[in-house]
Amino acid sequence: MDLNKYIFREYDIRGKVSDDFPPDVVESLGKGFGTFIKRGGGQEIALSGDVRLTTPDLIQQFKTGVLSTGVDVINIGILPTPANYFSMFHLDVAGAVQITGSHNPPEFNGFKMSRNKKAVFGESIQNIRTIIENQDYEMGEGTEVAYDILTEYKRMIVSKIDIQKPMKVVMDCGNAAGAINGPELFKELDLELKELFCEMDGTFPNHHPDPTVEENLQDL
Repeated sequence: MDLNKYIFREYDIRGKVSDDFPPDVVESLGKGFGTFIKRGGGQEIALSGDVRLTTPDLIQQFKTGVLSTGVDVINIGILPTPANYFSMFHLDVAGAVQITGSHNPPEFNGFKMSRNKKAVFGESIQNIRTIIENQDYEMGEGTEVAYDILTEYKRMIVSKIDIQKPMKVVMDCGNAAGAINGPELFKELDLELKELFCEMDGTFPNHHPDPTVEENLQDL
């Protein structure tokens, strides 16, 4: 296995899919994370991803690795990263992984990991790398179930927001995962919404999925 140590960054594991994430590497990442969770006393994780074209395959490969360690997987599907964070509290799982390239171009992807309702970063990410390099994995047979978390996520957000005057809002989803439920949520809150690039497209044809791109305003 050709493992690029530079994909193990401070706050996530990230790289160019064609170069850094062949199936055996991604499965090993799943084994490493599953082992990390199991040795920390956990038994179950939530797993999800963004709308990139490479994400479904990465979910399957990563899941295979996790299950082989005896850790169970709740597959919560394709959704925005905040919904993955919400799942840790709503489902009370020991860990969670969102497969996402964040604001990077479409040829990139990555893994945002959490354990015990906190981000996995720094030394902990390097500990996972050491587990993988040493092939020091736990063994077992985990189980998988699917779960629709977005309904509860929407209900939670709507219950916490009370807008008491009319508002006009512009939302640029950048064809990314925010388009899954962002417009729906804002309409539920009775906001007058102007949508920019709210059709999901993992090739990101209009601009990188970066909320700081100022030139988006030219489309208003």
